[in-house]
Amino acid sequence: MFTIDLTLKNTPLPLSVQRKTIEDAETLYQQVVGAMRSGSSEILELTCEKMPEKKIAVFINQLTAVQISEKSGAAAAGKAPGFAALVESLSQ
Repeated sequence: MFTIDLTLKNTPLPLSVQRKTIEDAETLYQQVVGAMRSGSSEILELTCEKMPEKKIAVFINQLTAVQISEKSGAAAAGKAPGFAALVESLSQ
């Protein structure tokens, strides 16, 4: 399962939705990045594949970051997901 985390302005906790495949996660990631580039004040609506009843709607101009991470037993055993983990692996 792959998680796409969205960070909003002035909000300390990310919002997240899940996708079953890396291809679906990458597609959603690119959709969010494209929306962020537009800078519009429109609403972006997302649903979660893990919990279909979970829905998120955010103003595009309130998005500050998006990331993909794999949420599985193998990922949990190695490195913590997130931007800090990326920085750690680049500095080694």
